[in-house]
Amino acid sequence: MPKTVTYELNDGVARIGLDDGKVNVMSAAMLGEIGAAFDRAEEEAEIVVLRSARPGIFSAGFDLKVFASGEAAKSLEMVRAGAELALRLMAFPHPTIGVMEGHAYPMGTFLLLACDVRLGAQGPHRMGLNEVAIGIAPPSFAIELARSRLHPAWLSRTATLGEMYEPDDALTAGFLDRVVAPEAVDDALGEIVAALRAIHKPSHATAKKRLRQGAMDAMRAAIDRELTMAAYEASNRARSAVAMPA
Repeated sequence: MPKTVTYELNDGVARIGLDDGKVNVMSAAMLGEIGAAFDRAEEEAEIVVLRSARPGIFSAGFDLKVFASGEAAKSLEMVRAGAELALRLMAFPHPTIGVMEGHAYPMGTFLLLACDVRLGAQGPHRMGLNEVAIGIAPPSFAIELARSRLHPAWLSRTATLGEMYEPDDALTAGFLDRVVAPEAVDDALGEIVAALRAIHKPSHATAKKRLRQGAMDAMRAAIDRELTMAAYEASNRARSAVAMPA
């Protein structure tokens, strides 16, 4: 099976690239590859950059074909892998930079939200939590993650209404930290890397943990509560019992 994640280390910066040849669907396999790349980065790097190599797309999110298959075990494996990866990034000991140059559907948005610095390119692409628009309630781990980064009104709109946002609105909402023209992304990324080189890395790791501990505890509790087979099957039964409007 071809690799969907690339890893390059140069001068202390690990660059993790997403490229499944299509739209970077977050299958359990791809999430495992991303996790393995972060394993390497934790040992070898000082700064990590997470970026898509696919034009116009960061990630299409979880693999909807897995959800549609009705195989609860496979769906649960995929969602739990995404949740655990997002939680890991929240506490990752090195500074992380997420680069958004195309659409980021929910699991892609979760990974960006968990990065320390979120850099976006201007363009007609969107990010957010659109689960309710496709008949799924956002998982609680994702809501807790989003709560830790988004302004409350925008969190309510994306979580309960499924709104997705282009870069300028995403910046205002708290999804992104900086938005630049597409041709300026590499220069802006270089500036961010240079700034991160100057910080005291042990203090950064400690401050990150202190700041995010409450959110991480809430994410951990949500994962352990909701992402078990019993809880997942009960949720599926409840969803299938809902009478959908004609």
